[in-house]
Amino acid sequence: MILFKSSSRYKLLTLAIISVFVSEFNNAYAQGASQWRGVNRDGKYNEKNLLKKWPEKGPQLLWSFEQLGLGYAAPSIADGRVFVNGESFGFSYLYALDLNGKLLWKSPNGKEFMGAGFSSTYPGARSTPTVVGNLVYTSSGKGRIACFDVAMGIEKWAIDMVKGLGGYENEFGYSESLVVDDKHVYCFPGGSNTNIASLDRFTGKTVWTSKALADTTSFCSPILVNLPSIKILITFSRHYLFGIDTKNGALLWSYKLNGFKYDGEHCNTPIYENGYIYNVAAEALGNGTVKLALSSDGKSIKEIWRNKNIRNDFGGFVKVDNKLFMTVEKNWLKSIDINNGKVIDSIKMNYGSIIFADNKFICYGRNGEVNLFDFEQKRFELAGKVKIEKGDKYHFSHPVIADGMMYIRRGNALLAYKIN
Repeated sequence: MILFKSSSRYKLLTLAIISVFVSEFNNAYAQGASQWRGVNRDGKYNEKNLLKKWPEKGPQLLWSFEQLGLGYAAPSIADGRVFVNGESFGFSYLYALDLNGKLLWKSPNGKEFMGAGFSSTYPGARSTPTVVGNLVYTSSGKGRIACFDVAMGIEKWAIDMVKGLGGYENEFGYSESLVVDDKHVYCFPGGSNTNIASLDRFTGKTVWTSKALADTTSFCSPILVNLPSIKILITFSRHYLFGIDTKNGALLWSYKLNGFKYDGEHCNTPIYENGYIYNVAAEALGNGTVKLALSSDGKSIKEIWRNKNIRNDFGGFVKVDNKLFMTVEKNWLKSIDINNGKVIDSIKMNYGSIIFADNKFICYGRNGEVNLFDFEQKRFELAGKVKIEKGDKYHFSHPVIADGMMYIRRGNALLAYKIN
């Protein structure tokens, strides 16, 4: 009996130590990556001492770079550089700027998505680069994945998801911002056989491919969920939210999106925290905002609640404390109780993208207006606004914050505002 209890305690202690080690390793690794919607892909930026209120005319615009061509791709900031995808004469380029907006280098990455018919209304760069150490990974809208060195922009390797991996390009191209771990790059070619793939991040060689659900791509940038016994890739396809074992590509579970419409967008990156997955879709008759419980072994999910009326296509959402925050149709910024999915608070705000830092929300509306909402007192207080006049076409990009600077992409222009 005593030996059994001691053995049990030893096993529990060992598991606890392993769990802490895995958590600390993943946190340390995440902090070394600059990527889509922040180090954890959740729209939250670890910034302090930001302006509590913006000047009447908005924060100071320090510089603008207006040679990016067509696109909506947000930047990544790392190693004293700004990395952003752009387009020129139908070709994709990765640009590296210094922190004063000066071009350091510009490297080609094949053809860019320009569309045909209705999709030609939305041409240009889509993906945010992922920077890990001295390497930067990116994808063109036509599905060419490339790895470049940070210093000079020299291409280390490249692979075409259509020609090289048997992928299927949907009618609006590839929009995935690549997720990377210590050894691998994960991508969604979308083919009937090679649906999901894992690549060696140093050579580009294929590690495994997965048929998964054999469903076509959506526009989601995935997340990695690290549990003590398994690491899971979670993303959207056209008809499902699903989880993949990153060790071998095995399909673990799937969650069907109801009320699907042919041109519906599933762009929002899911959020995982404390055993739960949160996701938001846009179909009028579909799932809306959903909370799912992920089993401790990562192999199954269970729906906790859904709110069909809270919908968002590609503006993203953030989780702060016990609430979800997002803009919704008919121009509202709303907060939702994560325990039951009910709306707690609302304020008028043009439909658009949202990020969070230093107890403040920054919302970039599709009307071109950026609003600052102070949340220090746990309620929305409008604390400033600025109109984005430079650049061209749509206001679709997501803001980025780094070292007291706010970066906004609009078409050919990248703008840098001082907000501390």
